[in-house]
Amino acid sequence: MDIEEEIRSLQLDSAEENNGVIKAEDAKTEEVEKLDRMEEDSKDDVNLNSTEVQAESKVKDKEVSALVDVETPDEMEEDNRKRHLNVVSIGHVDAGKSTIGGQILLLSGQVDDRTIQKYEKEAKEKSRESWYMAYIMDTNEEERIKGITVEVGRAHFETETTRFTILDAPGHKSYVPNMISGASQADIGILVIAARKGEFETGYERGGQTREHVQLAKTLGVSKLLVVVNKMDDPTVNWSKERYDEIEAKMIPFLRSSGYNVKKDVQFLPISGLLGANMKTRVEKSVCPWWNGPCLFEALDAIEVPPRDPKGPFRMPIIDKFKDMGTVVMGRAESGTVTEGDSLLVMPNKTRVKVVAVYCDENKVRRAGPGENLRVRLSGIDDEDILAGFVMSSVAKPIASVTEFVAQLQILELLDNAIFTAGYKAVLHIHSVVEECEIVELLKQIDPKTKKPMKKKVLFVKNGAVIVCRVQVNNLICIEKFTDFPQLGRFTLRTEGKTVAVGKVIDLSSGSTF
Repeated sequence: MDIEEEIRSLQLDSAEENNGVIKAEDAKTEEVEKLDRMEEDSKDDVNLNSTEVQAESKVKDKEVSALVDVETPDEMEEDNRKRHLNVVSIGHVDAGKSTIGGQILLLSGQVDDRTIQKYEKEAKEKSRESWYMAYIMDTNEEERIKGITVEVGRAHFETETTRFTILDAPGHKSYVPNMISGASQADIGILVIAARKGEFETGYERGGQTREHVQLAKTLGVSKLLVVVNKMDDPTVNWSKERYDEIEAKMIPFLRSSGYNVKKDVQFLPISGLLGANMKTRVEKSVCPWWNGPCLFEALDAIEVPPRDPKGPFRMPIIDKFKDMGTVVMGRAESGTVTEGDSLLVMPNKTRVKVVAVYCDENKVRRAGPGENLRVRLSGIDDEDILAGFVMSSVAKPIASVTEFVAQLQILELLDNAIFTAGYKAVLHIHSVVEECEIVELLKQIDPKTKKPMKKKVLFVKNGAVIVCRVQVNNLICIEKFTDFPQLGRFTLRTEGKTVAVGKVIDLSSGSTF
């Protein structure tokens, strides 16, 4: 257990013993003692690993914020009234996604100078001076040595009007399933494109991750996209308007073909993630005389996303679970509101559970609405009986569990020589579910021009086709019709590490159980 978790559990213990009230004096002295102890430990142990040092740098902020939350619930309510958005950074490997994430945290005051100095030294020792910003997001040693993100990193920051959660998705093609789990929780995508000569082309051409990530993001419900052209400070680019315009001109037709409305849902802007230029404040005219648009923080603040229904039936797909004074599940509330003391169902097992506590980011709250990333402590279920992909839902209107459903699919790119027909097998990704599936029957082909079904019977289809088919999975999965809950009704099919089709659930088969 790392230091951060240990302190959090100590905090929760003491909060419960005092009926949720921590005396300010006790807490402060305890905090000082803990910090002193930690400083002594750090002197003794020179080889502290990076995550512990990171935890140490965050401890003080977290403790203080926890105290404030317990003592002044009004402030917390105020804080909760700020809208909350999940932002996923996507794009080709090495485009600078983690560096941008790290720079955002530095600019919004989430990381102190001492930590940054430590990372600079560490990166220098690995002869990777320009990677130090990425170390803020890439915390495990494997990611640092290779310089690539593997897991989806998480961090929080705030602007005047909005609380953001950054999800730093991996760009490498081997880790696309991890990127899918990150994007399926996001409202906004930051598509990072490297302006450096050759790098944009590599990411954009066939086999590059820029294309696959954009198609996946659209399918997974990332409705708004900020396309940031990064590395504008590179000597081969030097804030060149020609290079920026060339990238924009190539990307717009592709974004259109992926289903984005470029005028309404997409915004381009140039930045330098390493230097932090045009991120918190607009880039200086002396550096980039031609840019008159907003900086990254302004663009994020201005984005409007469709509201979710706080009064709808509760739905929270579970992405992870762990034991901590009971069973704790993590996920994002897609619909409805959860309150301490609620009775809910964990589907598809139909296990009735009681909500003991709700945590939003790091703070304990009494209730939380849709769009929030939550950790919920439950009673009435063991963590071994929960799998990622299960869904917490309201008792009155539970989610359907099915082994078969009807879907509308668009075939993107089949593997060489493959044809899409009944019997085709692939891996289905839908919200946090990953299941093997089989296409049981092709029902009809849709004419892409008229959007109406074609008359002739369809036996097989090739790339680019749109079809309606029946899909079967081995285990019960929890899904909804796309028209009822878009986030729980859109999916991707992948095979041998490649996305072959995207689709939406149009009907739940008669075999569904409630």
